[in-house]
Amino acid sequence: MAATTTAAPSTAAFWAQAEEHLVRYGGEFTREIIDRAAGSFVFTADGRKILDFTSGQMSAILGHSHPRIVATVQQQVARLDHLYSGMLSRPVVDLARRLADTLPAPLTKTLLLTTGAESNEAALRMAKLVTGRHEVVSFARSWHGMTQAAASATYSAGRKGYGPAAPGNFAIPVPNAYRPDITAADGTLDWRRQLDLAFDLIDAQSTGSLAACLVEPILSSGGIIEPPAGYFAALQAKCRERGMLLILDEAQTGLCRTGTWYAFERDGVVPDILTLSKTLGAGLPLAAVVTSEAIEQEAYERGFLFFTTHVADPLVAAVGNTVLDVLAEDRLDERARRLGTFLRAGLTDLAARHPVVGDIRGRGLLAGLELVVDRETKQTSDALGAQVTRRCLDLGLHMNIVQLPGMGGVFRIAPPLTATEDELALGLTILDQAIGEACTNH
Repeated sequence: MAATTTAAPSTAAFWAQAEEHLVRYGGEFTREIIDRAAGSFVFTADGRKILDFTSGQMSAILGHSHPRIVATVQQQVARLDHLYSGMLSRPVVDLARRLADTLPAPLTKTLLLTTGAESNEAALRMAKLVTGRHEVVSFARSWHGMTQAAASATYSAGRKGYGPAAPGNFAIPVPNAYRPDITAADGTLDWRRQLDLAFDLIDAQSTGSLAACLVEPILSSGGIIEPPAGYFAALQAKCRERGMLLILDEAQTGLCRTGTWYAFERDGVVPDILTLSKTLGAGLPLAAVVTSEAIEQEAYERGFLFFTTHVADPLVAAVGNTVLDVLAEDRLDERARRLGTFLRAGLTDLAARHPVVGDIRGRGLLAGLELVVDRETKQTSDALGAQVTRRCLDLGLHMNIVQLPGMGGVFRIAPPLTATEDELALGLTILDQAIGEACTNH
């Protein structure tokens, strides 16, 4: 029997149908029916206007329905949408070339895919093939995706109940300056000693088959944790000593989000393999693996295989080219720095007036705010975080709280790079009110 569509159901019927027919895939659904989105806002079916402080799923860096993206999709889908995976089109080659132009040498070779998980899967597969090894090191609060190798390198959630992960995956501690585990005499994080101890443990567990280290320059799902300056150079040295490839996952930090085109620029390191997604498609499914000519050649000679249905699709590649156009023409790296300074000042003001704000961190327009019950003990509160999140939504602000046990007091703030100061100010005002009311009632 053919599927049919009918008039839009009532709100009650909508949620009844959602409950009956949808698989739940993580947390609870936001109890709003989203009808459309434009710029920095989403609009509900009942007419509410909600400021989007998460850029969709941390992806819509140009805001929702950006006119240039809309025009590109309309034109490209009418001309060339999808091809056999072995065929090439001009948008694909153009995007690969232009990505290389934004990156330091020797990152010149690109594989275009759809999601961050898929790009990390391909990067790990390439690293294992090229090195002839299989062991992978990642941060203990990492998130790299839900496919097999990516999920096996993910430690912030999702490991229990699914059987064995891929063999040879190891976690190292996160260099969290706000919650230091290994400290210097003055109580600050001694990240060098932490890193040395971490690799002592890796060496003790390794079977001699270390292939790669896969990490985020700023851990996002792990709570917007930015390793200290110098950390990634030291981590890269650890990799070099062991013949490992360094893979940086810039799904959320890449393409101007942090105030530079790539977050790794701050640290003066160049990864062996870079993975991109989210921001590259500005909300559409586009991802990339970028590596050197030498690594690509070695992988090719060894028979590298990553043949997927939507590899090198022309439609989303055309969107990626438009994203690069807008980022460059509108100087959104500079804008992210300027707006990031404005946002940081506003969050700092909140911290001065609300004792429950324990820490503010991040870079550019990727900010983290951690709520605590007590600033001295730094005790977090999932309940307080959930309460503030709900109140923000009531007041017209969508916030993303880290939805992990014991980490539910950390907000991930990532408005579109196209947001205005007035929109950021509106978000800060709503957040201020929500925190104030929560503290009164908590």
